[in-house]
Amino acid sequence: MKIAVLPNLSRSQARHHTDRLIQRLQSFGAGIFMKSSLRHAFDRPDIMFFDDFNEMIRSCDMMIALGGDGTIIHNARHAAEFNKPILGVNVGRLGFLAELETDEFDELEKLATGDYHVEKRMMLDVHYTERGVEKTSSALNDAVISRGALAPIPDFRVALDGQTVCEYCGDGLILATPTGSTAYSLSAGGPIIDPQLACILLSPICAHSLLTRPVVFEPNAKLSVQTYFRAPSEAYLTMDGQISVRVDPKKRIEFSRSEKTAKIVRLKNHNFYDIVSQKLGDGRYET
Repeated sequence: MKIAVLPNLSRSQARHHTDRLIQRLQSFGAGIFMKSSLRHAFDRPDIMFFDDFNEMIRSCDMMIALGGDGTIIHNARHAAEFNKPILGVNVGRLGFLAELETDEFDELEKLATGDYHVEKRMMLDVHYTERGVEKTSSALNDAVISRGALAPIPDFRVALDGQTVCEYCGDGLILATPTGSTAYSLSAGGPIIDPQLACILLSPICAHSLLTRPVVFEPNAKLSVQTYFRAPSEAYLTMDGQISVRVDPKKRIEFSRSEKTAKIVRLKNHNFYDIVSQKLGDGRYET
């Protein structure tokens, strides 16, 4: 088995735990791939380094990301591009998408025996216009449309298949997948949705209405959002908290189910609600 190891070395102890992970993987014969930019930290003859990131992903059988949820989400989007499964190791705080903690590396033996399963997670395609150029990006968690820091409160018009279905006045809108239902959408009052389901969740941010509620759309819904300001202002579109662009409020932003899916490796015998209880049950997490 050829495994691409993708650590976030800005995390405390990440280098140490990556060394431990590599040793464990090599103990059952796994080949290790890493980016050439990490050679300075892991310069060993038994690791294959790649200058071309995409070639590394194409050549591997599986990816392992070490870091927080942001690291795992970032690499999961790349994994989905090449239809590769990804395993998350939590070296962050919450680690909601991580399968393993750093004291659970014994579970890695299951990769050699095939004693694991892969969850397929729905993703969103987001179509938008940036500086006159039409673009498409994918999101595993969510896409957020928001106003600038000093912009007036805008109105948002949401259309389904070209017909207006709801309007909001507030700070922004979150379009989330079931995976993203436990992220920003949850903080904005959205429901928790089992990630094995397929749907598109719309959650308003600080909406100025007593009757405003999140809305769940069927997975193949074609949604679009237009933003209206009462004075010239800026609107921003952010995907997975990592890709942020300034968009023309007059242009429609379209959302639809992506043909790509994120494949999340599961080694342990637990379900989604075990994770929810463990990570979110008492409102606290380790720092």
